[in-house]
Amino acid sequence: MCGIVGAIADRDVVPLLIEGLQRLEYRGYDSAGIAVVDDDHVRRVRRTGRVSEMAAAAEQEGFSASLGIGHTRWATHGGVTEGNAHPHISHDDLALVHNGIIENHEAQRERLSQLGYAFDSQTDTEVIAHLIHHHRSQGLDLLAALQASVRELEGAYAVAVISKRDPGRMVCARMGCPLLIGLGDGENFIASDVSAILQATRRVVFLEEGDTAEVTREQVRVFDADGNAIERETHVSDVSLASMELGPYRHYMQKEIHEQPRAIADTIEAIIDDKGFSPELFGKDAAEVLGDVTGVQILACGTSYYAGSIARYWIEEIAGLPCSVEIASEYRYRSAVADPKHLVVTISQSGETLDTMEALKYAKSLGHDRTLSICNVPESAIPRASRLVYYTRAGAEIGVASTKAFTTQLVALFALTATLAKMHGRLDEAREAEYLEALRHLPGSVQHALNLEPQIAVWADRFAPKQHALFLGRGVHYPIALEGALKLKEISYIHAEAYPAGELKHGPLALVDAAMPVVVIAPNDRLLEKVKSNIQEVRARGGEMYVFADADSHFGESEGVHVIRTPRHVGVLSPIVHAIPVQLLAYHAALERGTDVDKPRNLAKSVTVE
Repeated sequence: MCGIVGAIADRDVVPLLIEGLQRLEYRGYDSAGIAVVDDDHVRRVRRTGRVSEMAAAAEQEGFSASLGIGHTRWATHGGVTEGNAHPHISHDDLALVHNGIIENHEAQRERLSQLGYAFDSQTDTEVIAHLIHHHRSQGLDLLAALQASVRELEGAYAVAVISKRDPGRMVCARMGCPLLIGLGDGENFIASDVSAILQATRRVVFLEEGDTAEVTREQVRVFDADGNAIERETHVSDVSLASMELGPYRHYMQKEIHEQPRAIADTIEAIIDDKGFSPELFGKDAAEVLGDVTGVQILACGTSYYAGSIARYWIEEIAGLPCSVEIASEYRYRSAVADPKHLVVTISQSGETLDTMEALKYAKSLGHDRTLSICNVPESAIPRASRLVYYTRAGAEIGVASTKAFTTQLVALFALTATLAKMHGRLDEAREAEYLEALRHLPGSVQHALNLEPQIAVWADRFAPKQHALFLGRGVHYPIALEGALKLKEISYIHAEAYPAGELKHGPLALVDAAMPVVVIAPNDRLLEKVKSNIQEVRARGGEMYVFADADSHFGESEGVHVIRTPRHVGVLSPIVHAIPVQLLAYHAALERGTDVDKPRNLAKSVTVE
């Protein structure tokens, strides 16, 4: 993986390819390249590092063509080298880009080697290029060769191919990784993400699992997994180029942190406008699906998993239903015991997270037909595979470290909790009114937390030289500690761990000394006095405390105990407000350390491989 763009037009497509790759940079990558068909030749330029370096090389070499493909690579098979970068070429005839992982690449490599093919890279992708070339040598045209090849592949892929023998067409295929076709006037496009082609078109066709397609200037032909021609619906994307511009902010992550009041307001709009928690918020079949569920199973990865972990506290306390939360990549490989009356909730910012998608498929294979997706990207794969969906309306999230997607996921999960509680007779009118009022005030509380940024930046100066940090929380705020540790480690590269504060004496206390900053989430709830006791345990060992405390929690500063006061306790929605300070702490610590905030090393925004 990570990003694909392709174009065929009557104009020079090289600027379109380069701009498309630049718009895909947010996904995380370590090399970039383009290949074009020019005067019956396949030309290619690749570079490790940033798209700008590759673009400069393309300009220097005079690249210009009406047909081309491009790719940003996040290394899986083979190191970060120019030879492993995409596109890959077979016999100076065809060029190919690929997202995903081919699981049977070793067997295919051995087979192709015996057929006389020489390999120039360590990638699984080169196998696909040679396999297509082999089928073409058997007399198949480009599309048929692609279709024959993908039938022999095991794993996940999104593939785009061009050939000097077919200067008027591109072909592509998808299985497990997102791929779409952009429709223009006398020109058409291929991309893994609509953002890559917004400068040219908003009309898109999303390919389904197993689809292949042939794209020319004038038409698009799509075929299903059985090779039958099929019509896929055309959608008009509502993603705006303006939403993807940086504006006055230093980084996209900072921009997206500050967009959270608006993102939250947009996400709760339907609840507030309809003046209540209703199953219709989740789809037309929701009353039937949710009416008699006896439990909830949440499947997610990374930050989305932490959102689900918070929801478990809400669902069990407010709705009175048992709730389990599992990391999707673990769930899909264990022998789970299914209860058909449990609701399976999948959470994914992109809607294309491979492990979550595969976990959903596994759950459905076990007999779960009550499925709900919480997602930020309309028409992505996971919502399409679910009976119900709640879109978070966070807008485009460019920074690899998720921020506004996380808090809007929490809003959606709270809406689900309250709806289940209402449908099961555990939410009376007075409590519903209380929750609705809390949601109305939530954007303001989040803005109040954002106003703490200058104070948090001062703390970040102290964190920047550190190599380790500890985060503590209790109850529903423990997952916020987990999320804070994740944010700090992934963008500042400071090693950070999170624990329930009550677990300190069961091991982590051995790590505490003056060099180990300890961050504490200390809301004014029923566990506050317990948290204060845990703080004393740390102080007794010389630990330096950094406490995010509610304004009404009566937390005083003292030697070695630094306090920043967040807004007054906002009740059940408190975790959403407390997410903001830990995001800002990670951002400013990374800023002080000089790391690449938006594109941290080794990470990708949309994880479409295992």
